[in-house]
Amino acid sequence: MTNSSETRVADDAARESDHGRLRRLMRYIPLIAPVLLWAVPCWVLLHAGQQWPAAVRLAGTAVFVLGLVGMPLAMMHGHGRRQQDRAAIAGDALLGISWVLFTWSVLLGVVLRLALTLADVGDGQERARIVTWSVLGTAAVLLAWGYAEARRVPRVRRLDVELPRLGAGLDGTRVALITDTHYGPLDRARWSERVCETVNTLEADLVCHTGDIADGTAERRRAQAAPLGTVRATKARVYVTGNHEYYSEAQGWVDLMDELGWEPLRNRHLLLERGGDTLVVAGVDDVTAESSGLAGHHADLAGALDGADPGLPVLLLAHQPKFVERAAADGIDLQLSGHTHGGQIWPFHHLVRIDQPALAGLSRHGARTLLYTSRGTGFWGPPFRVFAPSEITLLVLRSPQRPTAA
Repeated sequence: MTNSSETRVADDAARESDHGRLRRLMRYIPLIAPVLLWAVPCWVLLHAGQQWPAAVRLAGTAVFVLGLVGMPLAMMHGHGRRQQDRAAIAGDALLGISWVLFTWSVLLGVVLRLALTLADVGDGQERARIVTWSVLGTAAVLLAWGYAEARRVPRVRRLDVELPRLGAGLDGTRVALITDTHYGPLDRARWSERVCETVNTLEADLVCHTGDIADGTAERRRAQAAPLGTVRATKARVYVTGNHEYYSEAQGWVDLMDELGWEPLRNRHLLLERGGDTLVVAGVDDVTAESSGLAGHHADLAGALDGADPGLPVLLLAHQPKFVERAAADGIDLQLSGHTHGGQIWPFHHLVRIDQPALAGLSRHGARTLLYTSRGTGFWGPPFRVFAPSEITLLVLRSPQRPTAA
């Protein structure tokens, strides 16, 4: 009879084998994904029973092959060692276009074709052509709308958040949140100015930026980030690093934000006092900081709270929502995060949910901790937002001790 220790060893070996196979499979995803993104729409639009003239099939297939070859090359030149902005713009646009085409080729290629078949609409060729034009029309509308959504100044999302430990003097404290501005290859200096102008209309006590300022170094994106220096707050402007800072010389961004008058909360806190009550405002480096190899950068919640009165309520800035597990274990009252972009281009949010505990909005974790996850102020990569609108957030903190209206 096999004893329990031998069983555990066998189970551990099986799990390690499964993890090994998964890691090996992950290596091939960068090769497989572009092929699927371009091959599936090519098949659905051109070769799935439409019987287009040979010249149409040949020209259309050539376009998809050019996309398949051109997208990785443009991404490599744009986001790799060369950092060529024009190549990045082309690669990012092709990525967004292929994702939308792939998504709707799969959905309409199955659902619409099945519905047309059940309704006995036309013959096979006619149904195939209806699917083709439906996919192209849907993709064109979503891409045009998604581009407009990505480039506009975000709408302000306002909500009240009650914190049980918040003193009455802090009731009504206004916290403005921007995050994931992702200044990048597309010059958005004017957009940045308008975002900051909108934030200033909110008359916030505290303004927070929870990271991913830009794609590129502070020196390279300075002109786009410079308007952040015009943001006004009655108490403080605070900032924490996101994972993208660690792709682009993070210390340069910390230094620039400090130069622009923001308080980088690198595993430290400050006190916000109002009406005789105090709120601890703490921040941590992004969870990827330690693996970046940058000296002194790591996420340290204990360090961020060192010296703070444990009886005071705590507002924590952490770029990624998944840090909330540590926050809840320490009884943090409210964590503010970004990172997810709300999925940015539907249905990418399903993949985001695999990695993060929250996609957008307010959620509760543990007995005390609330998490607010912003959908982000800008966009990363593809200049599209589909069913995931950007936002500037105004959170009004509420105390249960506030006087009620008569």
